[in-house]
Amino acid sequence: MQVLFSVFALFFCATLPVHALFGAKDKNAVEAGANLFQAKGCAHCHGEGGVGGKKGPALIDLYKSKEWVPAKITNQIMNGGQKMPAFFDSLTDAEAAQLVAYLRAKHKPAPQVAKPAN
Repeated sequence: MQVLFSVFALFFCATLPVHALFGAKDKNAVEAGANLFQAKGCAHCHGEGGVGGKKGPALIDLYKSKEWVPAKITNQIMNGGQKMPAFFDSLTDAEAAQLVAYLRAKHKPAPQVAKPAN
């Protein structure tokens, strides 16, 4: 069973771009991720800034998690899971990496995109 898991993990990691596996660490990527979080509707389920919402869990402490490594976050964003839809058809690999950079940032900037009118 461990061998099968190891093969799967190796295959999964080999199919992701390097920047998606490790997440971008630069300030520009984090800021772009903040904008994407708002623009792509992540805040609708996960709350403004990822504080949690009625549909989605809080994401503000992901930077502390040893379980939610960049590759796992990228997989969740792109392929979905549990109640979360997949976003592989509406995000590029670079955008996914920017979202991961934002989610893994200790200090999350506010988005600079206009909020939709209600």
